Amino acid sequence: MHHLSSPRPSLYERLPRLSRPGRVLCALGAVLALTACSSLGDRMQGMPSIGSLVTPYKIDIQQGNVVTREQTQALQPGMSRLQVRDILGSPLLTSVFHADRWDYVFTFKRQGQPSQQRKLVVFFKGELLERFEGDELPTEAEFVASLDVRRTSDKPPVLKATEEQLKAFQARNAQVAPAQTVPTVVPGTTYPPLETPGSVQ
Repeated sequence: MHHLSSPRPSLYERLPRLSRPGRVLCALGAVLALTACSSLGDRMQGMPSIGSLVTPYKIDIQQGNVVTREQTQALQPGMSRLQVRDILGSPLLTSVFHADRWDYVFTFKRQGQPSQQRKLVVFFKGELLERFEGDELPTEAEFVASLDVRRTSDKPPVLKATEEQLKAFQARNAQVAPAQTVPTVVPGTTYPPLETPGSVQ
């Protein structure tokens, strides 16, 4: 035998029904909430938005090899391509149409810092270095210092206390410091043995 079950009531039917005054109160509450949101928006027009206060983190972007002044000072005309590559690294740009020219381009972008860009061009005659030219390159120490984004203050803070501050500090510590007690040792104290005689290990 098959039993027929009555259909389940829908969610709308299961919810308690509001009376007419309840519906009016809900509608009135919704209108008040919308009015409050619009007036709050009007008041905050002169204030900066959250999007302008929070800036997303941007990763450092580096392209090319770092070439310093010390590296270019090590270059000598007549060096082979392999020797130049050992000193400067692989060039960023090489061209089939300009086989006797290597371009070293370095760019570095860091959030909160001006971007850096430098170029160095190395010219070969056959397989030997002929000359090089490019931008003014920093020393290794100057380049490392340019990466430091910490702000240094104009003058260090004074770390010297006045006589009044030292006296106040000593008086405060004398009041707070507890009296140190030295533990007294009672002579002739004996302790029981750790193992009983005749115990089997």
